[in-house]
Amino acid sequence: NVYFPNGQRSDERLQYKLDFYDSFIDQIIKLKNDGHKIVICGDVNTAHKEIDLARPKENSNVSGFLPIERQWIDKLIENNFVDTFRLFDKNPDNYTWWNMRTRARDRNVGWRIDYFFVSDNLVNNVKSSSILSDVMGSDHCPIKLNLSF
Repeated sequence: NVYFPNGQRSDERLQYKLDFYDSFIDQIIKLKNDGHKIVICGDVNTAHKEIDLARPKENSNVSGFLPIERQWIDKLIENNFVDTFRLFDKNPDNYTWWNMRTRARDRNVGWRIDYFFVSDNLVNNVKSSSILSDVMGSDHCPIKLNLSF
């Protein structure tokens, strides 16, 4: 389980986030190459595709949806990690975070920034992956992954 830095405060913070991404991916690729089965769970603080946020055009220059951030998720997938939610649901309007100040959750104007990724040597064990958007109590909602061995 990992919390990835938010990059919205400054250019320096964005660079910190990108450096964190690079360090993280180096570590998990090494573990995967050593034969480990890997589950990555957490707040990645980036929406991968336009389908992963309610207003992609309005947020195209906002940290959390910058091309350089999204490319990191592409790199993760290119290294044989799988976004488990998208194995089961390719529909829009599935989000895990909403701005509480604007009451965005009431209108489902959100972002999908929380993920489960699994290494390809574990994908056959994935039985379901879902977003529990009806669970309140935070600006994020829980996500769920069911594995079978």
